[in-house]
Amino acid sequence: MDSGELEELRLAVYRSFAATGRAPNVAELEAQTGQGNVPGGLRALADARHLVLGEAGDIVMAHPFSAVPLGFAVMGSRTLWWGGCAWDSFAMPHLLPDEPEVLVSTRCPGCHRPHAWNVRRDVPPAGEQVAHFLVPTTRMWDDVVFTCGHQRLFCSRACVADWLAATGSQEGYVMDLETLWRFAAHWYDGRLDRGYVRREPAAAADYLRGVGLTGPFWGV
Repeated sequence: MDSGELEELRLAVYRSFAATGRAPNVAELEAQTGQGNVPGGLRALADARHLVLGEAGDIVMAHPFSAVPLGFAVMGSRTLWWGGCAWDSFAMPHLLPDEPEVLVSTRCPGCHRPHAWNVRRDVPPAGEQVAHFLVPTTRMWDDVVFTCGHQRLFCSRACVADWLAATGSQEGYVMDLETLWRFAAHWYDGRLDRGYVRREPAAAADYLRGVGLTGPFWGV
């Protein structure tokens, strides 16, 4: 596939996720795009980190969308999505033009208490909960599904500490809800538009600094 065909395929995947809440299959993508080598195109998009594929070549993630449950449900006015992680779930209303507010729900991994927030574009949700990111940026793509499955929301730092002790994990990065909301707000800008280009490392570093995320964990 040439670059134009890959972009048409990428758009078909993302727009299908946005509209239906689920990943399109190969037959659906062939029908939508008229392309013949969809599996090869999906592999190329995965190599460029636009998608995450399973062992059978099925679409697992197209950030911020997920085809598998990773701890978050995101409910819009008509559509239910799996949120790939805390970061992805809080990004949804900023990315989806017809969803200025979504309901994000999850459970604290430390004590299993349920939590839900109305997440909007204009103001961060209130709450004392915190997000914990286990895997630093330099290793996030080593196993991106594991990484996303460990970007979770906890009741408090005490629940983070309890979970770390129970799992034998090392503390990653803890942030409050407002920082998470600012971080997620514009990270995925353009992913539903034609011509989207992933940020180069320098631009990504500038974005992270702009929302107050610095230090070795973020590579900034």
